[in-house]
Amino acid sequence: MLRNVLALQQLSRRSLTTSARRFVDNKVPQKQRLFQENNGIPVHLKGGAGDAVLYRTTMAITIFGTAYVLYELMKAAVPQKKE
Repeated sequence: MLRNVLALQQLSRRSLTTSARRFVDNKVPQKQRLFQENNGIPVHLKGGAGDAVLYRTTMAITIFGTAYVLYELMKAAVPQKKE
């Protein structure tokens, strides 16, 4: 009976670990060097072109949203003509 329980435990462990172990290089020291060097670039743009695209997209959405809110406030402040 004990042998069957132990065999069942071993079988369940094997079925849960189906992927092979992959060893991944630690990229943290490289990223630390990149972000800590003093080259005049703001930290939010040091990641490369992807960071620049995300930054510009965020700024465009922010400006559009601010303009839209101001437009809606002006529209709400001016009384509508009733015909």
